[in-house]
Amino acid sequence: MATDAEFEEFARSRAAQLYRSAYLLCGDAHTAEDLVQETLAKLYARWRRPLGGRIDNPAAYAQTTLTRTFISGRRRRSSGEVPYADLPDAPLADPSGGADLRLDLQELLGGLSALDRAVLVLRFVEDLGVEDVAHQLGLTPGAVKNRSMRALARARDRSTT
Repeated sequence: MATDAEFEEFARSRAAQLYRSAYLLCGDAHTAEDLVQETLAKLYARWRRPLGGRIDNPAAYAQTTLTRTFISGRRRRSSGEVPYADLPDAPLADPSGGADLRLDLQELLGGLSALDRAVLVLRFVEDLGVEDVAHQLGLTPGAVKNRSMRALARARDRSTT
């Protein structure tokens, strides 16, 4: 059985990457933090199982868990949380100019379904192959290619309007 110290080390090393994926999936920092937390909790429960529950590739397992948790959460929209229209703190200026790009990407992804968004993030942000994305999402490789093509077309249409 893996130790708590090993899990802690793994969680620290992968948290930033998981957060980046979660943020692109959710489009909201707080929801992304919650998604990463839920993913790590699920991973920890699996981590603690005796030998029968050993995880061969924890990084891939964490990414798959994160993506599936996101999609499941989108299906059950009964959380009752309502976001505020106005935030209390003024945003800080971004000296690098990357904020515009992030907002554009966030806006384009926001107009897609949860599954289309997950396919695009895994394929083009996480740089996973079609087979890997298909495995993580429980789809066929053809379905991943088809969803990628259609989601990119919808994103392009949205960016030109």
